[in-house]
Amino acid sequence: MQRPSHAALAVAGLLATAVPASAQPAGQAAPLRALEACRSIPTDSARLACYDRVAAELTAAERSGEVVVVDREQVRAARRQAFGFNLPSLDLFGRRGDTVEAVDRAALVVAAAYQDGDGKWVLRTEEGQVWRQTDTERLGRSPRAGSKAEVRRATMGSYLMNLDGQRAIRVRREQ
Repeated sequence: MQRPSHAALAVAGLLATAVPASAQPAGQAAPLRALEACRSIPTDSARLACYDRVAAELTAAERSGEVVVVDREQVRAARRQAFGFNLPSLDLFGRRGDTVEAVDRAALVVAAAYQDGDGKWVLRTEEGQVWRQTDTERLGRSPRAGSKAEVRRATMGSYLMNLDGQRAIRVRREQ
C-alpha cells in the first residue's frame, strides 16, 4: 500500500477544517459537522489525524463550557424542572423530531405555604419552585409543609393545582 504524500495529508487536513456550509448536515453543531467531515477523508492516516484533531477540539470545547453534552435523561430532568414556565418556541432541550415526551403535569411536595395580602396562596416546593394562586377559589384545608401538590396544564397556557386532593386552584409559576 502506498503511503500518502505530505502534500496529500495537508490538503486532506485543509478540507477537513474548511467544509462548506452546503455540505454540512443541517441542525448539527459545528464540532459535530467537523467530525462528520472527517468521515469523508479517503486516506486512513489523514482520516485518523482529522478524528484526533476534532476529538481534541471537542474535548477542549466541552471542558471550557463552549459545548455542553447532555443525555436523554438530563433532557427529561430539565423539562421537568422547567415545567410551568412559558419558554420561547426555540426548544433548547431537544432536536427537531425528538421523541422525548412533553411534560404536562408534575407531582410536587410543598415546603412552605402562605397567603398574600389578597388571600391568595403562594407555595414553595421542595424543588425550589414557587407557584402563586391566580383565581379566587378557596381551599377547605390550608396547605402546609409536606402537602402533596399536583400541577397540570390547563387551557390557554394556564395551570391547575390540586393540593392534598382538594378542588383545583388556578396557579402560575413565578420561580
